[in-house]
Amino acid sequence: MSDRAIDGAVWSAQDNRATAHRLATVHEAALAGGTAPGEAGDAPRTVIGESWRRVLVSGVDPDHDRPQTPLSVAELEHRRQKSQLATVLPVFHEGLLSAADAAQQIMVVTDAEGRVLWREGSAPVRRMADRLGFDKGADWTEGVVGTNAIGTALVARRPVLVHSAEHFVRSHHAWTCAAAPLHDPRDGRLLGTVDLSGPAPSFHPTTLSLVSSVARLAEGELRTRHHLSLERLRSSAAPVLARIGGRALAVDPSGWVVGVTGLTPPDRVALPKAPEAGPLWLPRYGMCALEPLPGGWLIRVGRQEREMRPSRVVLDVSGRDGSTVTVSGAAGSWSHELTPRHAELLFVLAAHPQGRSAAQLARDLFGDDSRTVTVRAELSRLRRHLASVLAHRPYRFADGVEVELLLPPRPAHLLPQSLAPAVAAARRG
Repeated sequence: MSDRAIDGAVWSAQDNRATAHRLATVHEAALAGGTAPGEAGDAPRTVIGESWRRVLVSGVDPDHDRPQTPLSVAELEHRRQKSQLATVLPVFHEGLLSAADAAQQIMVVTDAEGRVLWREGSAPVRRMADRLGFDKGADWTEGVVGTNAIGTALVARRPVLVHSAEHFVRSHHAWTCAAAPLHDPRDGRLLGTVDLSGPAPSFHPTTLSLVSSVARLAEGELRTRHHLSLERLRSSAAPVLARIGGRALAVDPSGWVVGVTGLTPPDRVALPKAPEAGPLWLPRYGMCALEPLPGGWLIRVGRQEREMRPSRVVLDVSGRDGSTVTVSGAAGSWSHELTPRHAELLFVLAAHPQGRSAAQLARDLFGDDSRTVTVRAELSRLRRHLASVLAHRPYRFADGVEVELLLPPRPAHLLPQSLAPAVAAARRG
């Protein structure tokens, strides 16, 4: 079944039935290890085929639902209060809830771990969902419930529609769902998903476009709120910076710069996840002093008697929901969430402590040693955060820096979305 057949705009009840039948045939053939009969294009869509391979490795049984362990009421409420998506629930309600009620669907909002935080919509469909354990606090990741729009969108990091027998578990074949991931505009961090789910016969492929559009509106609302908070911080920080002699920056909790004195203003500074007042080593500026401001931090830049360089790097690529690098030394530690490309780069450098040339890295990442310009541009971006721990000629971790690489328990789960030849080779062991 082609992407276009599922994602196209022209649809009818007859199309729905015919498509569900073809998808069931593809599903059975795939589980049997064969190929589906019929047209040459009768194969899972790329996003579905990749998901099926992942859930097979995870040991999901297509014939039996895994028992759910929902969050406790207290933990669910804690996650709701902590989630930035709580502030954009009105956007979801306005854009999706009326459509969900009219089309006998439910609207679901999850966190980045695939836990259902909110579920609203058609009462009969909610009761149907209850029978699958699809309720508030449930874990809707691929490793628990198999291929589904929420779990697959969290892995693919893009909007996904899963129709009928594209679900891996047979008990979900009567459903169709469309989900879109949402990201924090401050740092690109994955916040969760918004989803519409309902009986397969009541669904239309344009639902995916609707969900995607509302997700973009919600991200726009989060961006507007962030800009307003920066303006408030800028107003309160301006008189403080005006009185300071020397070099200093005012930043929000995510490191976005709202004012400087004595420096060329950067867009952002890499702060620890949980910064504290006091001395702090920052990758671009060396030793600094951190002081609290209302809604942010004042960073005083200046060398100490001895600049305390980092001595240890922990590269964590063990999770499916993102990778981090943690740098530590005498002045403390800080962590940085990596883009998928930067995670690939650092993984290759950690696996080759002797270093790699730009051409070798191009071959490692793209299978094409001529793409050195792309490699150098990505390393330039990466060195904005890790200038003191990365060396070049060849590219490598700096001498004297201890590097620890945290890998997933199963090699097949390493950076699951990566297509880099070096990563693919490492998955095979």
